[in-house]
Amino acid sequence: MAPENAFKGILTSLPKPGGGEFGKFFSLPALNDPRIDRLPYSIRILLESAIRNCDNFQVTKDDVEKIIDWENTSPKQVEIPFKPARVLLQDFTGVPAAVDLACMRDAMKNLNSDPKKINPLVPVDLVVDHSVQVDVARSENAVQANMEFEFQRNQERFAFLKWGSSAFHNMPVVPPGSGIVHQVNLEYLGRVVFNTDGILYPDSVGGTDSHTTMIDGLGVAGWGVGGIEAEAAMLGQPMSMVLPGVVGFKLTGKLRDGVTATDLVLTVTQMLRKHGVVGKFVEFYGEGMGQLPLADRATIANMSPEYGATMGFFPVDHVTLQYLKLTGRSDETVSMIEEYLRANKMFVDYNKPEQERSYSSYLQLDLADVEPCISGPKRPHDRVPLKDMKADWHACLENQVGFKGFAVPKQEQDKVAKFSFHGQPAELKHGSVVIAAITSCTNTSNPSVMLGAGLVAKKACELGLEVKPWVKTSLAPGSGVVTKYLQQSGLQKYLNQQGFHIVGYGCTTCIGNSGDLDESVATAITENDIVAAAVLSGNRNFEGRVHPLTRANYLASPPLVVAYALAGTVDIDFEKEPIGTGKDGKGVYFKDIWPSNEEIAEVVQSSVLPDMFKSTYEAITKGNPMWNQLSVSHFHALLLDPNSTYIHEPPYFKNMTMEPPGPHGVKDAYCLLNFGDSITTDHISPAGSIHKDSPAAKYLLERGVDRKDFNSYGSRRGNDEVMARGTFANIRIVNKLLNGEVGPKTVHIPTGEKLYVFDAAMRYKAAGHDTIVLAGAEYGSGSSRDWAAKGPMLLGVKAVIAKSFERIHRSNLVGMGIILLCFKPGEDADTLGLAGHERYTINLPNKVSEIRPGQDITVTTDTGKSFTCTVRFDTEVELAYFDHGGILPYVIRNLIKQ
Repeated sequence: MAPENAFKGILTSLPKPGGGEFGKFFSLPALNDPRIDRLPYSIRILLESAIRNCDNFQVTKDDVEKIIDWENTSPKQVEIPFKPARVLLQDFTGVPAAVDLACMRDAMKNLNSDPKKINPLVPVDLVVDHSVQVDVARSENAVQANMEFEFQRNQERFAFLKWGSSAFHNMPVVPPGSGIVHQVNLEYLGRVVFNTDGILYPDSVGGTDSHTTMIDGLGVAGWGVGGIEAEAAMLGQPMSMVLPGVVGFKLTGKLRDGVTATDLVLTVTQMLRKHGVVGKFVEFYGEGMGQLPLADRATIANMSPEYGATMGFFPVDHVTLQYLKLTGRSDETVSMIEEYLRANKMFVDYNKPEQERSYSSYLQLDLADVEPCISGPKRPHDRVPLKDMKADWHACLENQVGFKGFAVPKQEQDKVAKFSFHGQPAELKHGSVVIAAITSCTNTSNPSVMLGAGLVAKKACELGLEVKPWVKTSLAPGSGVVTKYLQQSGLQKYLNQQGFHIVGYGCTTCIGNSGDLDESVATAITENDIVAAAVLSGNRNFEGRVHPLTRANYLASPPLVVAYALAGTVDIDFEKEPIGTGKDGKGVYFKDIWPSNEEIAEVVQSSVLPDMFKSTYEAITKGNPMWNQLSVSHFHALLLDPNSTYIHEPPYFKNMTMEPPGPHGVKDAYCLLNFGDSITTDHISPAGSIHKDSPAAKYLLERGVDRKDFNSYGSRRGNDEVMARGTFANIRIVNKLLNGEVGPKTVHIPTGEKLYVFDAAMRYKAAGHDTIVLAGAEYGSGSSRDWAAKGPMLLGVKAVIAKSFERIHRSNLVGMGIILLCFKPGEDADTLGLAGHERYTINLPNKVSEIRPGQDITVTTDTGKSFTCTVRFDTEVELAYFDHGGILPYVIRNLIKQ
C-alpha cells in the first residue's frame, strides 16, 4: 500500500474561471511560511516536488524543511532528493536505456523476482533525433536522401527503440525526422504544468542530453542527467542532489540594432564562466526580461552546460504564455497553466510589485551593452568581439599551442595553398573557412536569427556575392516548423543559392557529422599544414569534435555563419575589409548585407504562424512510412545475437547476487592515462566517426562490416563492445604519458609499449591489474555522455583523481561505481611530481558506513610518495550506489525487496 502523503492537508482545489475546477494542487501559500516568498522561483519547483512526493521514506519532512530554509541551508551543501515529473531521452541514449532495462528484467528473472517491476514509473519522452550526415548537402532532395540513408544503416537501432516503446509502459517515441530533441521538447513535449489524475504540478525534466536545459527558457526546470541516472529516475528513484545555490542574473535595457540572440548568449556564457556557476542554478529576472522573446531565452538556457550551470532558468510570465499559444497549445491548457502558477506563487507578473527574492550571488547585464561577437577557436566561452576578430586570429596563430594558440611560425603565417577544385583554381590560407554550418541544436529554435540568416543570403544574392564551392555548407533546422517559415518568407531559395540547403532535422556538424571534406580540400590542408576553420551556429567547438581537419572552430549566429561563408575566411575585419566583390565590380561590405532589427521583426511577424506548429506536430503522431514499416517482434532476442553490431548485452549484471559487493579500494594500480585540464566527454567517448585504424574499426571489420557502414560511435551506443573500444579514442586527446604526441594511445607501463588505450587496458585486465586515471580541472566537461562513464568502467578503471569534475560526468562515474578523488587546492599531478609511471594505492574502509561524503583519503605510490585527496561521493545515496557496485544494481536490489 502506498504511504500517505505527509502534506495532504494543503491539497487545495483550483477553480476554473467559468466554473468547475481544473483539479487539486499542493498549495505553497497554504503553508503560511514567509520564507517561501523569498525563495527563487527555481527553488520553489524543487519545494513543490518534495512536498508532493513526501512519503517520509524516499522524501522526508526534513527534506522539505531544508528546501524551505534554502537561504540558510544552501551554503552548507545539504543533500535533497528530487523526483522530476518526466524523463527525456534522445535516441543515442534511448538505445542503451532500452538495452539496460531489458537486461535488468533478465537480472530480476535470474534472481527469482518479477521482471515486470522494471517499467518506467514516470513519463518518458523518447525523441529519435537521428544524426544527419551533411554529405548530401547542396541538393534539393537532401532531407529525403538523408532519411533513407539513416534508415538503411540504423534499421536495427530504430527498430529496437520502437520495440522498447511497446515493451515498456509509459515510453512513447517521437519518430526520426521530427526534429532535434531540445526543440521538440520546447515546441511540443513541454507541459509547463501537468494534470495527472486530477493533481496539478509543475513540469520538470531530467534529460539525457546536457542541452535539455533549453526547456528552462519555457519556465520548466530541466537539466542534463547521465543516462544511468535517468534510468534510475524512470524507475521511481529520486535523483540525489546537493541543494544548489542560485545566481540571480538581472537583465535591463534592450539589445541594440544588429545584435543577435547568439551575441547575447556568448556574452552571458563568458560572464557566468568567469563568475563560477558550476553546480548552481542561474535565475534570470529584471525589467529586461519583458523585452526578451522566448526564443532568445531558450538560446541562453540551451547553453547552460557551456557556462557550467545546472540550469539557466526563466520563470513563467506573459512572454511564456504568448509562446505557448503561438506553438499550438490550446486556450484551456494555457489558462490552466496561468491559473495554477499564479495560485502557487510561481508566476511573474511585471504589472504587479514583486517581493524581493533572495539569491546566493548577483550579476547584472544591460542588454544595450551586448556587441556582435563569436566564440573560439577551441572553447565556447572564449568570446571574441567581432571588431577584434582579425587581431585575435593573428594572435592565435602566433601564440603557443593551447586554447588560444596554434604556434604557427611567423614565416608560415601568410602561406597560400593553391589547388584545383573540380577543375577550377582554388586556394586556402590559415583561417580559410572550409565548413559553414547552421546547425540544429542552439539557435534554430529562434526565428529572428534563422530568418536573419535568410535575409543575409538574400542581400548577398542580390549584390552578386557567392559562397565559394569548396566551403561545405549546410542547414539543419531543429524542427520542421523552421522549414515552413523559411519557405513562407521566401528566404529559403536564397539560402539554397548560397549552398545552405536543408539536410535534415537532427544532429549535424556540431557532433562531428559534417562528413568528409572534398578530397582536394583535405589534401590541400594536410599537405600544407593549414589551420583551416569551421564556423557553426552550435554550442560546442571542442578540439576534434567538428572535423579532424578544422583546427579552428568558431561558434556564431546563423546570419554570421552565412557572412563568414561568403567571406571564406575568419581572417577579416568586417568593419574595414570587403567581404567580396559585387556584380557591379565594387566591394561589398558587412554593413551592406546585414539586416536591421526592424527588417527581421517584420519578416518574423508575417512568417511565423501558429498553424505551422500545429500541422508539424500533428504529423509526428502519425509517424512516417519508413518508421511505420519497421518490424519489432524479435528485438529482445537481438540482445543475445552475437552477429548484431548495434545491439549487444552488456556485462553489468552478470553473476549478480542479492548481497551488495561492498566498497573497494585500489591496490598497486597502474596509471592508464595522465591528463591536463579540460578533458571533455568528447575526448573520453567521442560520438563522431569511427577512425579506420581504431580498435572499434578492427572489431567491426572482423564482423564483416564495410568501412562505409561503420556509422558513428553515437549510433552504436547499444553495443558495449564497440563503445569500450571507442573509449578515449578521440584523435585530439592529449595524454602526458605520450610526451607531447596527440592521439588515442597510451604507454603500457610494465613493457613501455605504445598501444591503443583499449589494447593497453585489456592487457592490464588480463594480468589482473587495476588502473586509474589522473586528470586536471573540469574533467568531463561537455555532453552528459553515459558512455564516458560506462566505457572507463569496462576498461577496468577503478578510480579517477582530478583537480575538479564537471557535474554530470561526476554523477555518471559515481553511477558506475568508480572512485572519484579530488586533489587538494593548489595541488595536481605536476605539483606533486607524479609522472604517471608510479603504481597507486587508495585505502578505503571495508564498510560503506565508515566512509563519509567529502572525507579525506590518503593515496600512496610505490615510489614512496603520499598525498591527501578528497572523496567526491557527495551524498549518502551516492555512497549506497558505491556499496552496490553502481546505481543500476542498487535499483534492482531495492525493487526486489519491495
